[in-house]
Amino acid sequence: MSSATRTLISPATLARPRGRAAYWTVFTGVVLLFALAFLFPVYWMVTGAMKSPDEVAQTPPTVVPKHWHLSGYTDAWDLMQLPEHLWNTVVQAAGAWAFQLVFCTAAAYALSKLKPAFGNVILGGILATLMVPAQALVVPKYLTAADLPFIHTSLLNDPLGIWLPAVANAFNLYLLKRFFDQLPRDVLEAAEIDGAGKLRILWSVVLPMSRPVLGVVSIFALVAVWQDFLWPLMVFSDTDKQPISVALVQLSQNIQLTVLIAAMVIASIPMVALFLVFQRHIIAGISAGSTKG
Repeated sequence: MSSATRTLISPATLARPRGRAAYWTVFTGVVLLFALAFLFPVYWMVTGAMKSPDEVAQTPPTVVPKHWHLSGYTDAWDLMQLPEHLWNTVVQAAGAWAFQLVFCTAAAYALSKLKPAFGNVILGGILATLMVPAQALVVPKYLTAADLPFIHTSLLNDPLGIWLPAVANAFNLYLLKRFFDQLPRDVLEAAEIDGAGKLRILWSVVLPMSRPVLGVVSIFALVAVWQDFLWPLMVFSDTDKQPISVALVQLSQNIQLTVLIAAMVIASIPMVALFLVFQRHIIAGISAGSTKG
């Protein structure tokens, strides 16, 4: 016995011209309302940098600038040394991404497919770190970076101070392990029969099949470093080496509000562009973990 699917509007109503018109009117209105709710803050920030300082501070605010000024963006680019700080951020984010991708992937593959002794205990210990507040780890992490055990060297004012702590990401490791657990055994066993070793299987079989989840992990790794403020502030006392998140705060003391808004717009462009380019991979990676095979 087939069961009919219940919907908000019945098929009979949709078959009538008036019902179909009402449906599409409501649907279009809801989509536009949600689009406005998400895009209006972006519009407000972009146009706020094009207003004069007096217009930004006036009450009530103007939705459309009375006079369009691009000087806020050019001043932000020059006065706040954005090219230098953006490059610092790119170097720190790229290094953290590369270290996470290499070490988290290797650890997840070992825990998932190599089945080491006490693997579940090790995984449990790694996941237990997720229950520790990040703020509680700042002081011991800083003391370790300031004087590395055994070799007694400092990672302060060095990109390694960002790269190495970023490797210890329990969430990304668990995400990768769960994905590796769901890879079909038949493919891996066929590679073993063909004489491929563990590293060969990882490089030639597992990694090509793991592109969706690797894309998700990459986005998480890059965004985490790009938006982080407290840890880079502690690591980089040298202002010339600070990332954009720290530099915006440090250099905003005697800067006009329109220039600061323009600097924030410029700083957000790389992450927005990254999401727009890789949004299909992000959605594919998130949905890949929910199905087996």
